[in-house]
Amino acid sequence: MKNNIAPKALVLTLAGAGLAFGGYWVGSTHQQDKGSAPVSQQAAEGDNTDPKTGRKVLYWHDPMVPGQKFDKPGKSPFMDMELVPVYADEAGSDGGIQVSPTLQQNLGIRYATVRREDTRDAFEFVGTTQFDESVAEVVQSRVTGYIERLHARAPMQRIKRGEPVATLFVPDWIAPQEEYLALKRSGNDALASAARDRMRALSVPENLVTQLERTGKVQRNLTLVSPVSGVVTELPVRDGAMVSPGMTVVKVAALSKVWLVAEIPEQQANAVRPGMKVEASFAGNRDRKYSGQVREILPGVSATTRTVQARLELDNRDGSLTPGMLMRVRVGAEKAVPRLVVPTEAVITSGKRSVVLVASETDSIQPVVVTTGRDMGDNTEILRGLTEGQKVVASGQFLIDSEARLKSVLPKFAGQAQEQGPASAQPLPGAAGKAYKGVGKVEKVSPESITFSHKPIPELKWPAMTMDFTKPRPDAFGDIKVGRDAEFSFKEGNDGSYVLESVTSAGGGQK
Repeated sequence: MKNNIAPKALVLTLAGAGLAFGGYWVGSTHQQDKGSAPVSQQAAEGDNTDPKTGRKVLYWHDPMVPGQKFDKPGKSPFMDMELVPVYADEAGSDGGIQVSPTLQQNLGIRYATVRREDTRDAFEFVGTTQFDESVAEVVQSRVTGYIERLHARAPMQRIKRGEPVATLFVPDWIAPQEEYLALKRSGNDALASAARDRMRALSVPENLVTQLERTGKVQRNLTLVSPVSGVVTELPVRDGAMVSPGMTVVKVAALSKVWLVAEIPEQQANAVRPGMKVEASFAGNRDRKYSGQVREILPGVSATTRTVQARLELDNRDGSLTPGMLMRVRVGAEKAVPRLVVPTEAVITSGKRSVVLVASETDSIQPVVVTTGRDMGDNTEILRGLTEGQKVVASGQFLIDSEARLKSVLPKFAGQAQEQGPASAQPLPGAAGKAYKGVGKVEKVSPESITFSHKPIPELKWPAMTMDFTKPRPDAFGDIKVGRDAEFSFKEGNDGSYVLESVTSAGGGQK
């Protein structure tokens, strides 16, 4: 009997332990499921009222990653900042921030539409102009003679078409001309015709023979002229020098067209092909554009710069381009490709990401992280993050290329600035009319505001950033200069701006 009691007691003990463990597991699982409930479910089940402001909080989020929502306050996992609450009475259906018409006018907010455009791939390179050797002309001597006078005096001298280059004295032409004149006077036409053919064989020009017949005098000199308008590039002879048949007297390079040898990165060499249209400009006159085309891609890659040289042909009928000019050239693709674009000034680049402020139909604004492509003039290609037809903010007055600057600007979109400070900072309850103090460096002074790069302001939970503070009047703080360190105090205005009350330079004294 006693032997049966022991096993039964053991079984009951194990069963009780199993039930206890099962109850613990069920309770833990229920608690975990409850803690990981969606934000909307928790908002429905619990009271998410902000104890400081008494307003209902829908959720918390990081303004730089608005799509990620959190059910409680704390540090952002994306940036070193506190999460920002989104209140039920100020958030639109898209989770954006409402913009008051007054603030929109004060900040000069302008909107643009995300659109799809047919654009051509464009590549920008740098090149140097050169003479177009394909249109260069060489003036040579066909006879043996002496340079009696050289009209072109030095290389790089400009010369026009038909202008004399050199005057030659040709001794071998004197005897045939005298013989021709004698036979013509004798009336022997057959022998005179044979003498004329002999002069033609000696390369006596037809115009000199005509002049010989007209004047009856021997023509001793031959004048060589330039066949084109351009620049003398070679002048190997001087006055009195002897010339022989086939000898170059002068070389003239035409300027109606010039070559532009551009350096193309090795990775883009296959994208540029002969025949593609180009547009070039130089620093001396950026408004003046020169059109042309790619003539050929030169073989070989530079071992130092890893670039391929392309020879471009530019139209230079006005003669404004000369060799040696450094020019920026833009090469356009042959076929247009549809792309999604926004104005370049609408894209805020922080170094790690690109952000665009998107406006909804209710004029609420929220930042959206985008992936950008090529810059095409005043537009930037958007590869990911936006859709055609969306309205984005495109205002150069406040879209500053700085993430710290972005933190200070986004909060100004709130219709009531006292409810939301820069970045994640939330003003303290009852803070309206309260003065705050800061320390920073003066970056910019204008009649409307002073820009400070200030240190953290713990009372408002503001991190160190650069932002604008409004002057109470245009002539206020006239002695404050850019670059000085200063202490300042400010209050929040009714329009969402921060108005300075005092500015004290580092050296002391109220300014």
